[in-house]
Amino acid sequence: MKITSESGRVYDAIPQLGRLREQVLMGDVWKQPELSYRDRILFTCSVLAATGKVDELRVWMARAVENGISLDELRGLVVQVAFYAGWPAGLSAGKAALELFEAQTQ
Repeated sequence: MKITSESGRVYDAIPQLGRLREQVLMGDVWKQPELSYRDRILFTCSVLAATGKVDELRVWMARAVENGISLDELRGLVVQVAFYAGWPAGLSAGKAALELFEAQTQ
């Protein structure tokens, strides 16, 4: 999978990190049978939101929508994060999804 974002540039500059991403993370961890791909995306978004990783969260929220997760489900995720990880984390998660939410109303 070729990544054209700033993250992709990091993987190009640090080939070992790119290899680990492709072979271990995407080639093994994401293919474990215990969770569905959809559940893994929701879980990943939740962890990124709770830890304040807004740039990565923005990417994963868009990927979530591309994979059938509804905007209402993302709204629910934001509220859940706000109460379990703290209001600032929830607000940051809402900001990460703001473009997705606003595009829905246009």
